Amino acid sequence: MARASYACRMAATSGNHSINRVCVFCGSSAGRDPRYALGANELGRALVARGWDLVYGGGRVGLMGVLADAVLAAGGKVIGVIPRMLATKELLHVGATEMHVVESMHARKAMMAGLADAFVALPGGYGTFEETLEMITWGQIGIHRKPLGLLDVLDFFQPFVQFIDHAIAEGFIRPEQRDLLVTSDSAGPLLDRLSHHHPPFVRKWIEPEET
Repeated sequence: MARASYACRMAATSGNHSINRVCVFCGSSAGRDPRYALGANELGRALVARGWDLVYGGGRVGLMGVLADAVLAAGGKVIGVIPRMLATKELLHVGATEMHVVESMHARKAMMAGLADAFVALPGGYGTFEETLEMITWGQIGIHRKPLGLLDVLDFFQPFVQFIDHAIAEGFIRPEQRDLLVTSDSAGPLLDRLSHHHPPFVRKWIEPEET
């Protein structure tokens, strides 16, 4: 067991696009449709097929558990990061290759960001939304330049993507910032796109457009 450090957060500023570890945000529930779990399983196997390690929230339940089990079953490496308040026998995945127990949700996100070279979101709830949006925001303001993708199982993320497009149309997000994330409904193509994706460098992100 290890603790997160401030250095982990600063490591997220890396501009290196070589991918060895992927941080996946996903639900601690499995959802109503069994195809969500199939998508998580597909992602786990696709990661191992590319020789990429999994970094995730450390749980054994829901899509988190399905994903970790798929990676382990395929012979891959699973690195979990879980807050102490959630590190119970009911929630913590005891089979993970590495497990880091940290003191807070903030420390968890900072460590996962520092360990990962790219990010993927599977379907999930509030926690998945919050983690994904924070990584998009960190990319927007230059804390990192790591690619981020949405695995759009059963069009789960389509309302989210439409909302981003609405915010762009209303002038709250710049059009070029739409390329901060990529989407696919299949794990293999999504990971292929991430391996070649270079997120945009946005200058003067907080300043008005020049006229």
